[in-house]
Amino acid sequence: MISTRGRYALRVMIDLAENREGDSYIPMKDVASRQDISLKYLERILPPLTQNGYIEGAHGKGGGYRLTREPSEYRVGDILRLTEGDLAPVACLECGAKPCKRSEYCRTLPMWNEYYRITNEYFEGITLADLMK
Repeated sequence: MISTRGRYALRVMIDLAENREGDSYIPMKDVASRQDISLKYLERILPPLTQNGYIEGAHGKGGGYRLTREPSEYRVGDILRLTEGDLAPVACLECGAKPCKRSEYCRTLPMWNEYYRITNEYFEGITLADLMK
């Protein structure tokens, strides 16, 4: 399941994409107001987006945040993995998980693998630009 953190990160990214004007920065208080998200919560979402080069920020007058690329270059799957971690539906499929001793005869593992594949494939096929339409 996608948490509030992932859903809000997508809303922030879409808001930045829809409200960009040239190279100007968008104040987070404006995004918070438009998206009805507390500024305090946004402060928890922004660091991974900034640290990984998805957005960039500037302090002071005229400061705020902006996208670093075109909306069509951001895949939803990348944003969700960045903010949510692995999108694995079960712990045994998470990146870095210890090998499960039941995997050889687990009747449900093929189903979880396929669900995981479909989920990743689906989110990889959607960009911010798609969500803006």
